[in-house]
Amino acid sequence: MIIRRYLVKQVVSTSLVVIALLTLIMMGGRLIKYFGVAAQGRLDAGILFSIIGYRLPEFLTLILPLGFFIGLMLVFGRMYVDHEMAVMNSSGVSRNQLARLLVPMTAVFLAVQSFLMIWASPWGLRQFEALTTTQAVRAGFDLVRPKEFIPSGPYTIYAGDLSEDRKNLKDIFFYQRAEKEGKPDVIILAKEATRVDVENGDGANVVDLLEGRRYEIYPGQPRYSQVEFQTYRLRLENNKEAKFESAEVKALPIGQLWQSREDPVIASELGWRLFVPFSIVVALLLATALSEVSPRQGRYLKLFPALLIFASLIVALMAVKTRISKDEMGIWAYPAILLAYAIAAALFSRKQKLAPKIKKQIQRVRS
Repeated sequence: MIIRRYLVKQVVSTSLVVIALLTLIMMGGRLIKYFGVAAQGRLDAGILFSIIGYRLPEFLTLILPLGFFIGLMLVFGRMYVDHEMAVMNSSGVSRNQLARLLVPMTAVFLAVQSFLMIWASPWGLRQFEALTTTQAVRAGFDLVRPKEFIPSGPYTIYAGDLSEDRKNLKDIFFYQRAEKEGKPDVIILAKEATRVDVENGDGANVVDLLEGRRYEIYPGQPRYSQVEFQTYRLRLENNKEAKFESAEVKALPIGQLWQSREDPVIASELGWRLFVPFSIVVALLLATALSEVSPRQGRYLKLFPALLIFASLIVALMAVKTRISKDEMGIWAYPAILLAYAIAAALFSRKQKLAPKIKKQIQRVRS
């Protein structure tokens, strides 16, 4: 059908442009964050774009419904402003019929969204975690720059000189803050340090310090201890504060989520993946109902209020996810929210038909 091909072409092209723009904005901010991590030496700059690629499906799970909704609003709004909708209505094609013509395209967007949420996003998160486990958790002597005090979690390290292979340092100052109250802080001064390659399985750094002194200082207390040494082996644990945020539940395959669906946290994630893709269908219903404008008003008049309504749907789904994870609600809350917004869209769609009738009834009562 010519009208269907025309609508699909307009909606798809507009939605893709909006999705690309939103993706660029969101990923640009995240890329700047990773550049900052790389500048501190905790991340290899060579894997930045791999990280962005693995995180892209996760971002698209929120961007795709929003971009699709904005695309629909812009296309329908332009059709009202350019009188195309009036011509179609006079030809016997209502806006609800136009929405039905877009159902196959909406099903394609729904399938893409389901693919992203059920498979692509968890897979990307698993790859991201695997990549950053070995790259982002750098600590100790990996961070050292000559003649600079480098903090790394509970450690602060200074070296007067550093070899090109980063295995030999000179004029070492090392400070370790006590992890528990009542334990001493440790200060170590040494003329030289050599990194030792040891298979310890946890990625910790092991170094041999030569010709130095080790101090134990008790903060707030007038006591300390001092030891001189010729050689001293030091083990630097990985900096836990440098780890990226954990996404264990989000990264689990759908099969594992289903097996453990009795757990509230697992149930919230499972429901999120299964029901949130249907926000694409609600987007079509809302856009059909909210996009009507007068040609003199402009097609952007109702865009911002409509965006707030659709954004409230996403926020409501996120709030439901949090409540389910705390075992305060059941997984039924997801379809309930979607159904409520679908009913609201139906009411918005009928208001143009109901408003004149209500107005006539009011006039009759007054007369």
